[in-house]
Amino acid sequence: MKTPDGRTAPVQSWPLAYWPDGSLKWSGHACGDREGLEDQYQLIPGESQPPEKPVAVAESSDSVIVDTGVIQCRIPKSGSALIESIERGGAVIARNGRLIALRQDQPEASENGATEREQFLGRIEKVAVEQSGPVRVVVKIDGMHVGLKSQREWLPFSVRLYLYAGNDALRIMHSFIYDGVAEEDFICGLGVRFDLPMRNELHNRHVRFVSEDKGVWFEAVSGMTGLRRDPGRDVRQAQVEGRETPPVAEWDKRASSRIGLIPAWNDYKLTQLSADGWELHKRTKPGHAWVRSTGGTRAAGVAYLGGPDGGLAIGQRYFWQRHPAQIDIRGAATENAEATLWLWSPEAPAMDLRFYHDGMGMETHADEIEGLEITYEDYEKGWGDPQGISRTNEIYLWVLPHTPSNDELLAITAAVQTPPMLVCPPQQYLAAEVFGGLWDLPDRSTPGKARIEDQLDFLFSVYQQQIEEERWYGFWDHGDVMHTYDDDRQVWRYDVGGYAWDNSELSTDLWLWYSFLRTGRADIFRVAEAMTRHTGEVDVYHLGRFKGLGTRHNVQHWGCSSKQPRISTAANRRFLYYMTADERIGDLMRELLGSDQRLRDVDVTRKVRNDGDRPYPYPVCMGFGTDWDSLAAAWLTEWERTQNTEYRDRLLNGMRDIGAMPYGWLSGEAGYDPASGRFVEKPDRIQISHLNAVFGAVAINAELLQLLDAPEYEKTWLQYCELYNAPPEVQEKALGRSLGFLNLKEAHSRLTAYAAWKANDAELARRAWVEFYGGQSGLGSHDNFTMQKDGFGQLILNRNREQGGFHISTNAVAQWGLTAIQNLKLIGDFIPEES
Repeated sequence: MKTPDGRTAPVQSWPLAYWPDGSLKWSGHACGDREGLEDQYQLIPGESQPPEKPVAVAESSDSVIVDTGVIQCRIPKSGSALIESIERGGAVIARNGRLIALRQDQPEASENGATEREQFLGRIEKVAVEQSGPVRVVVKIDGMHVGLKSQREWLPFSVRLYLYAGNDALRIMHSFIYDGVAEEDFICGLGVRFDLPMRNELHNRHVRFVSEDKGVWFEAVSGMTGLRRDPGRDVRQAQVEGRETPPVAEWDKRASSRIGLIPAWNDYKLTQLSADGWELHKRTKPGHAWVRSTGGTRAAGVAYLGGPDGGLAIGQRYFWQRHPAQIDIRGAATENAEATLWLWSPEAPAMDLRFYHDGMGMETHADEIEGLEITYEDYEKGWGDPQGISRTNEIYLWVLPHTPSNDELLAITAAVQTPPMLVCPPQQYLAAEVFGGLWDLPDRSTPGKARIEDQLDFLFSVYQQQIEEERWYGFWDHGDVMHTYDDDRQVWRYDVGGYAWDNSELSTDLWLWYSFLRTGRADIFRVAEAMTRHTGEVDVYHLGRFKGLGTRHNVQHWGCSSKQPRISTAANRRFLYYMTADERIGDLMRELLGSDQRLRDVDVTRKVRNDGDRPYPYPVCMGFGTDWDSLAAAWLTEWERTQNTEYRDRLLNGMRDIGAMPYGWLSGEAGYDPASGRFVEKPDRIQISHLNAVFGAVAINAELLQLLDAPEYEKTWLQYCELYNAPPEVQEKALGRSLGFLNLKEAHSRLTAYAAWKANDAELARRAWVEFYGGQSGLGSHDNFTMQKDGFGQLILNRNREQGGFHISTNAVAQWGLTAIQNLKLIGDFIPEES
C-alpha cells in the first residue's frame, strides 16, 4: 500500500469474496498506524511490507498473549476475565477485564421495598484467534453471563478484541443476545469492568471525562486547586496539566502541612440517561453522599483514570445516542480502582421489553386482521417476543504512557466517536460492477437529472434532520427511523401499530447504501452504518423459535407477529460487510443460511390464505421475492465468501424451478421443501403481490443474473418486470387477462426500467419514466415541498399542490430514492425534461 508521496505503508490483506471464476471480488485491508494517517492510499499488487514491529501472538492451551510492540494483552481461555491483564512498559495498567450484568425480576421497586438485583459475570466458553498479524490480531470470545447467586446462565455474548501493531489501543466489539422472559427478566445494568492498579500519590492521580458540549472535565483525586492555602502555582499547573507535581516538600508549608485534611474523591459516575442530558457526581467513599459536580447535554463517552506514569482511557462509540449509558470510576483513592463502562446504566429504570398492550380481546386470526385494518398492526398473542434479539456495541481502550493532555484526549475522543475507515472512491466501486451495477455517479448534466439529484439530497437531509429533531436514539432504537408521519398531531406515528418504527420496510437500508455508493458521502455512510447495525441485530432473531427471521414494522422493534426473511435478509447487510470487512456483520449473514428451515414452523401466510383450516400441502409456502430472494442473498454471500458450491447450486436450483413454472415469477409463490432447497410445486396460476419485488429483489436478481447462467429464470423475471406496470391491454395480450389494480406503481417503475435496459427498448424506457413521475405511492419532485418550522421546533412538510397537508412515510421515501437511483442508471438517457 502506497501513500501519496510514494512511501510504502504496512497493510494486512485477506480475501472477502470471489467472482464465479475464482478471481478476487472483495478484499479486506487493515493498517494499524493511527499516527500520521493519510487521506489517501493506493493498493498495488505484490508483497506487503510488514510493520517495523509486527504484532505477535503466542497461544497456549490456557491463554492467548498478544504483543503489539507497545502493549501486551493476556486473554485467558476460561474463567470470567476476558482480559487478564494489559501491560505497558512492564507495568500492569489494567487487569481482570470482565463483562457484568444486573438483573431484577420486576421492572421497578415494589411498595414493600427495593427490588433485589442479582449480579452476573461473563464466563468464557470458547476463544478463537481469527487473525494473527502482522498488522492486526482479532480474537473472538464467546460465552454466557452467569449469576453469582443463582448460577443461572443467560445473555449469550460474543466479544471480539482487535489489537494493532505499534498501537496502544484495543477495540472491543461487544455483542449479546437477550434470551430472557420479558415478563420476568429485566436487565438493570450491562457493561464491561476493569481493575486499575493505582500507584501514584492521591494528588497525582488524574480523572478525566469528556463531553461534546463542555470538552474535557479534569481534576485530581485529591485536588490542589481552589484551596484557601495555595500550595504553589507550579503544583496547581502540574496537576491541571496531568503532570507529576513537584515533591510535597517543595510546596508552600501552609498547604503541605494540611494535605491530609483535603478530601480524596474515591468514586465518580457520569450518567447519560437521555440524549439531552448528562450529569457527573462524585463522593469520598461509600456511605457518604454523592456530590454533583457538573452536567450538560451530551457526554462523549470517554473517561481516563491514571497518573503521570500511565493509565487507561475507556470510551464507547454512540454513548449518548444509545442512552441510558454510564461511566463509573470506583476506588480511585485506593490501591485498586475499578472502571466500568455501562452500556445500560444501573441508574436508569430497568430495561422493560414486555409487549406494550394486552391484546385488546384479539383471540383469533379474524380478530387480528380487524386490528390490522384499524392500526396497521399485525398482532398475535405471544409473537411480540423479544427473546432472541441482539445488540452490538463498540468500545475502545487506550493504554497510555502518561495522563493525556486535553488535546490528546480530544483526539482520542474523535477516534472513538468517528473511527477512521478505509473506503474506495465511488468510481472504483462503480467500475467493479459490484452490487449488480444498479447505480451510477451523480449527474446534473440536464435539468431532469438535476431535479432528481436535488430531490435525492433533499430527502436524505429530511431524515438526517428528523433523526436529531425527533431524538430517534436509545439503546434499542438508535439506527432506526419512523415509518409514517401523523399530519394532524404533527408527530411521527410512534404509537400507532404498524406505522411506528420502520424496521427496513421497503428497503430503507438499500436506499441509504446505494446513496453512499454513488456519492461517497461520509454523512450518508454513518446513517446507513447505524441503521445496518440496528436492523441486523434488533429487528432480527438470533436464537429461539424465530431465529433467522425479522420483524415487520411496529411500535416495538420486535412487536409485530409478522416474522419474515424480508426483514432479516442479508441483502441489507452485504454493503457494510464488504465495504468494512466487519466480522460481526459476517456472523449475522451466516446465521441466516438455514432460515428457510424456520419457515416450517413460522407460516408467513397463515392469516391470509384462502384455504380455510386445511393444512398447507407443502412444507413451506415460499414467496419468490419477500422470501426466496431474501434468503438467496445469504446463500449468494456465502458462496461468494467461501466458494462453497452447495450454495451456488441452491441458488441455481431455485432459479430453474421458478423458471420452469407455467407463469414463473407471476405465480408469486409456490410450495417449497427446505430439506432439498427446491420448489416442489408448479402452480398454474397468477398471483401478484405488490410487496414481492420491493424488498431487495431487483438488486439481488441483478446480481444473480450477473453471476449465474439461468436463462429460464431471466426470461420470467424480465416478463414480470415488463408486465407489472404495463397497460391492461398489454397484460391481456401476454397473459389472456389483466393483472388488475396493483400498488406501488412508482416503485415498480424500476422494474420496467430494468426490462428496458436489458432489451435496449427506448419505448419501454419512456414508459418507465411516466410511471416514475405518476406519483402513485410515492413523492413527486422537490418543487412540490416546502420545509417549515412551527413554534415548537418540529419539522413540518407541506404539500403545495394539494390541500390537506402532507403525508410522508419512510417506505415511500426509500422506494422513491432507490427507484430514482436505479432509473438514472438504467434509463437516464431517456429522462423527460418536462415532467
